[in-house]
Amino acid sequence: MKKIEIFDPAMCCPTGLCGTNINPELMRVAVVVETLKRQGVIVTRHNLRDEPQVYVSNKTVNEYLQKNGAEALPITLVDGEIAVSKVYPTTKQMSEWTGVNLDLMPAK
Repeated sequence: MKKIEIFDPAMCCPTGLCGTNINPELMRVAVVVETLKRQGVIVTRHNLRDEPQVYVSNKTVNEYLQKNGAEALPITLVDGEIAVSKVYPTTKQMSEWTGVNLDLMPAK
C-alpha cells in the first residue's frame, strides 16, 4: 500500500478547520484523509507552522521549496515522490493511489 504525506502551508491548526470561515477544500481533504486512515492507509499531514523541521529534513520537499518557494504548498508525496503541488490532491487521485473506493466522498 502506498504512503501519502501532505505538506500543508502554515495553518492555524493541523487541519486548517478552525475559526468561522472554514475552507470547504480543507474540509474535503480532512474527511478523505480520515477515511483513508480508517481503511489502514498511511496518510500523514504536516503543518508548516507546527512542524517546520519536517519540511527542512525531507530532502524532496526541501529542494522543491528552495526551487519553487512557499507558493508550491501544499505538496503531496506518494511513496516519497512529489505527486501534486500547489493544490490538494483530488478525491479521485487519492482513491487511485490507495485503491480505496472513495466514490461517496465529495468529488473535487
